[in-house]
Amino acid sequence: MSKSFRWRALVVVAALAAGVVLAVSRPVRLGLDLRGGTQIVLEAQDTPSQEVDDDTASRTLEVLRRRVDALGVSEPTLQRSGERRIIVELPGVADPEEALAVIGRTAQLSFHPVLGVEGTPGVASESTTTTTASSDVVVLPAEDGSLLRLGPAVLTGEAVADAGATFGNSLGGEWAVEIDFQGDGGARFAALTADAACLTPGDPGRRVAIALDDEVISSPEVAATVACGTGITGGTTVITGQENEAEARDLALLIRAGALPVPVEVVEQRTVGPTLGEAAIQASVQAALIGAALTILYMIVAYRLLGALAAVGLAVYGLLSFAVLLALDATLTLPGIAGFVLAIGMAVDANVLVFERAKEEHAAGRSPRLAATRGFARAWSAIADSNATTLLAALLLFFFASGAVRGFGITLSVGVVVSMFSALMVTRVLVELTLRHRGLSRNPKVLGLETGSRLRPWLATRGPALLGRTRLWLTCSALALVLAVAGIAVRGLSFGLEFSGGRLVEYATEQPVDLEALRTDLAAAGLPRAVVQASGDENFAVRSADLGAADEARLDDVVQRLGGGAEVVREEFVGPTIGDELRNKALIALGVALAAQLAYLAVRFRWTFGAAAVAAMAHDVVILLGVFAWLGKDLDGVFLAALLTVIGYSINDTVVVFDRVREQRRGRAGDDLAVVANDACLQTIPRTINTGLGALFILVALYVLGGDTLTDFALALLIGIVVGTYSSIFTATPVMVALENRRHEPAPPPPTATKRKVPA
Repeated sequence: MSKSFRWRALVVVAALAAGVVLAVSRPVRLGLDLRGGTQIVLEAQDTPSQEVDDDTASRTLEVLRRRVDALGVSEPTLQRSGERRIIVELPGVADPEEALAVIGRTAQLSFHPVLGVEGTPGVASESTTTTTASSDVVVLPAEDGSLLRLGPAVLTGEAVADAGATFGNSLGGEWAVEIDFQGDGGARFAALTADAACLTPGDPGRRVAIALDDEVISSPEVAATVACGTGITGGTTVITGQENEAEARDLALLIRAGALPVPVEVVEQRTVGPTLGEAAIQASVQAALIGAALTILYMIVAYRLLGALAAVGLAVYGLLSFAVLLALDATLTLPGIAGFVLAIGMAVDANVLVFERAKEEHAAGRSPRLAATRGFARAWSAIADSNATTLLAALLLFFFASGAVRGFGITLSVGVVVSMFSALMVTRVLVELTLRHRGLSRNPKVLGLETGSRLRPWLATRGPALLGRTRLWLTCSALALVLAVAGIAVRGLSFGLEFSGGRLVEYATEQPVDLEALRTDLAAAGLPRAVVQASGDENFAVRSADLGAADEARLDDVVQRLGGGAEVVREEFVGPTIGDELRNKALIALGVALAAQLAYLAVRFRWTFGAAAVAAMAHDVVILLGVFAWLGKDLDGVFLAALLTVIGYSINDTVVVFDRVREQRRGRAGDDLAVVANDACLQTIPRTINTGLGALFILVALYVLGGDTLTDFALALLIGIVVGTYSSIFTATPVMVALENRRHEPAPPPPTATKRKVPA
């Protein structure tokens, strides 16, 4: 038993042990799209006296955290996002307005002396602050509708130690809020009331105004029993006038949590009902299991015993990926599950590359054991380069996306790394253990090195001259691009809620609703621009610009009437600012992806290879956008995840072909490059077919069973795989040959990774 084998076996055993421990001991964090709840993105706003900086944002986060904790929500999550945004996740909260009423208020509490009264009690006044000639005097509306002229604040909410709702006969049988002061707050409040107590009862100056968010919530008169010059002592006071317990508790919570340093604005909001979350979990898990089972079954059929060993490796991949996500404390989202399943395809690809190389070595006369060893060695460079390009796309999702799509990037990144480990370590250890069995090592047919397929011999002896019809293939690519651009120009790109902004509400109704009738009735109700779409499971979604209270009431009335009763199962709001920002980030991510792939391939191969690969990748992106334009599909964050994954897959496929071209060219320097490239394409066709089918099984399962959210995601990837497979052979390779022939330079040197010793 060699040292290298023992080392690999020890690493695999240690990884498995750690994976089992993590999987058993760490809890799984589900995203709100899987368990239901509300996500609110708040953005801190500058004020004339305070600009938002890191310290301000941190203090805002802490105040919000105290408020959320006081709400009693189970397992809430609050985190900074950028310089001034804060993401608040409230599992199980189905009414975001109720939560916003508490956590989103600025709650600037202040205590003022009353200098006088303006206006008539009972007459409504403007709620905006009016400043008089003196900058120290403000005019604020009182609770009875009159306007109070107030002196400068004597103390603020920072002087408050605690606040709580209270009820008793001594308070006139009503709810109130009792405030306890801290530090010198009690003394300052006593001084404020001491001056007021010296005035005649009924005099406006005998009142003390308590203002919250520039609105007087109470202006009680100092009781006649309070002595002039002494004031209210004891460090406690009471705010009366609360109509019920809920109002008193909410006010006490705001005062107790403290004031936000700056105002906050809701820029994004999502609410998912628990029923929809459960359905998403069931659909995605079912799709994942069926897709993975079909892929494993196909691997066993295609590669016999080697395929069965790869299936064990895939099971280990699943365990280790899950364990790494738990170790990173990552949140599992619906797109994250899709990324997890998609990474199975990446793991399959690594195994296919190894097994196809092993088949080639065995066909060249190597023994099964030596063929397997050389298969792992010779497949290394293609596996490393192809997975590196996919990892680049996944990392771009992490840096440029947000929310669930960012979770997809994390999951896909973990999946790519772990898939390489499972293929090159776990599967290799299993294969080497199996080949130690004398009977199996002498039976290549059982192993899967000889499967009786006629494709490989036919390609080797009578394979078609694919690159002999370069003009035909490039003409087909050009026509496809023209159709795609025409779709974009004629139909336009339909940006989803994330990129366009607005509000989306998904309903589940008691009875089926005619969507055309719903559109007509909404237009008659004053909502002609509302977009109505089917949303799976006989639900429907209504998307529009941000609605006011009256518009929301009319929308709800129409839906309730046509649906015989309706329930909101999902609600999303994205402000126009964040919509523009997300759209710009998507364009930046796309541009950076193209540049990063070009740079990587220029280093690993040279710029002609990189330029050809990027040209094919751009070809795939435009066609995918064109198909979605013709179909009228929305472009949203999930589509961005699919698009960048298609970029990774397209480069992955192209790199496998280019790696074989580079290898073949080193030994055939005198042959025409077009002939060498044609042979390389033919040699990689079995790998392309097997990898493509493995991924297609998974994506078809996601498309059919994955639920409404994953349907467009799977569709985009299905289109991307088909187009990417075509472009890697019929677009990237001819372009590369043309560019190389113009340069008249020798073949690129082999990468460092291939300079390892390989048994002869």
